[in-house]
Amino acid sequence: MKFTDLKFHELYDGVQSIVDYGQYQLSVVKHSGSYGGTQGLYEIAVFDDGNQIELPGITKDNDTVKGYLTQDDVNCILIKMTSITGNNGV
Repeated sequence: MKFTDLKFHELYDGVQSIVDYGQYQLSVVKHSGSYGGTQGLYEIAVFDDGNQIELPGITKDNDTVKGYLTQDDVNCILIKMTSITGNNGV
């Protein structure tokens, strides 16, 4: 899975893509309320059973989102998610 494979849909005044990694889902957003959204950058969050969670290697301790991400940054996170889950994501 690469950034160019993401399928975005409208969310608020921007976009969102959700990648399913089995146990985890990765949300990638860009809108006026997301960290970096007004600068054209992306924010990610990881979900487990519908709950936003911290995931070591993806988010920092005590934080469930990571913002101000370029497309290359998101690509790196997609690779890390594949490594963590053993699943390429859908």
